[in-house]
Amino acid sequence: MIPEGAGRCGPPQFFIKGNLLDLSKTTTSDPIVAIIGGGPAGLMAADVLLAKGISVDLYDAMPSLGRKFLMAGKSGLNLTHVEAFKDFAARYAPGKNELLPTLEAYPSHAIRSWVYELGLRTFVGTSGRIFPTDMKAAPLLRAWLRQLRSQGLRVHVRHKWTGWNADGDLTFTVSGGDVVVKPAATVLALGGASWPQLGSDGVWVPSLADKGVRVSPLKPSNCGFDADWSDTMRARAAGQPLKGVTLRFEGREAKGDCMVTETGLEGGPVFTLSGVLRDAIERDGSATVTIDLTPGTTEAMITKRLSKPRSKNSMSTHLRRTISLRGAKATLLREGADSVDFDNPEELAARIKALPVTLHRARPLSEAISTAGGVSWDDVTGDLELKAMPNVYVAGEMLDWDAPTGGYLLTACFSTGRWAGEALARRLGTQNLSV
Repeated sequence: MIPEGAGRCGPPQFFIKGNLLDLSKTTTSDPIVAIIGGGPAGLMAADVLLAKGISVDLYDAMPSLGRKFLMAGKSGLNLTHVEAFKDFAARYAPGKNELLPTLEAYPSHAIRSWVYELGLRTFVGTSGRIFPTDMKAAPLLRAWLRQLRSQGLRVHVRHKWTGWNADGDLTFTVSGGDVVVKPAATVLALGGASWPQLGSDGVWVPSLADKGVRVSPLKPSNCGFDADWSDTMRARAAGQPLKGVTLRFEGREAKGDCMVTETGLEGGPVFTLSGVLRDAIERDGSATVTIDLTPGTTEAMITKRLSKPRSKNSMSTHLRRTISLRGAKATLLREGADSVDFDNPEELAARIKALPVTLHRARPLSEAISTAGGVSWDDVTGDLELKAMPNVYVAGEMLDWDAPTGGYLLTACFSTGRWAGEALARRLGTQNLSV
């Protein structure tokens, strides 16, 4: 009996020996390439290879492909960004220099063309971010998989990769036992370690370390942070937004809407600064950001408005009537300005424009949107091939790079997957392997 999930799309006729699925003894062509990971990087590598007529088997531990991709698209699938390439590339750290060739080879306009070829359209939002016209990931993924399957992609779901055996063959755990695969070449695209319930759990790290591949520790990125709120802050503001604020830290700033959580802060501006905040906390034990609660108003204007007589009005009413400060913003001001004389307009205005909030911890990696760290760039060639393991390539979040949300994450996954696929296709061509 074929183990559950094997060969869901055009399966070869496997010969089973014990509990081992030996792809070297199939009645169809042996798989030339095994891709492990059915996210955007793995699918893009498959896209390139299949287009060149190369046989591909794709393996994924989950019951279906692209689960994190689908989750990312629930609030609007941000594919890439239209900003100038120099500014776009500067968003990546570390790994900027190493990623640069892959990003140049597959820029935003190429991604838009690819989506168009799949039969969908894109548009540019006011922030410069690029989305499918329907904002959803599911139609794009369906169209993509339909094309890949029409080109002969063989998909094997519920296959948990466990590394290599003593003969150097890929090993998988499935419900029916163990599976051994003997490809000519492999692309690893297993993701990082965020959202492990969707398949990216980082358990690949020991397998690569055992082969002498250096992996920088996996860390949360685009994540929330703990601020150790008071009971009053949690009771009054948790779950409420801080609309239109500006966060500043170490000369950097990020604008947008934040969300007050039970433990601290999250949201776009926090995610944008997450890398420097995480590193500062690791270095110093904490990181203090300043929040401008009223970016559209100067400190002098606030001072003037707060100087108006408030008569018998409470301070909360005075703040609301003079500068429209209310809700979570007013509660946060009380939290972060307890030593300020609220009857001193100048002192209060200064705090409103630069309210300090000390962050103590990044939220757990399992809650993060993405992962920093990964396979060291020193351990891969310019083709993304592992130096310690010829014919094994790495793509996507497994590599050591970091980037904010805004289209940068998906672009790097697309571009490195495509880069690895192109390099592998060239390699297979020089080896004259039958496909």
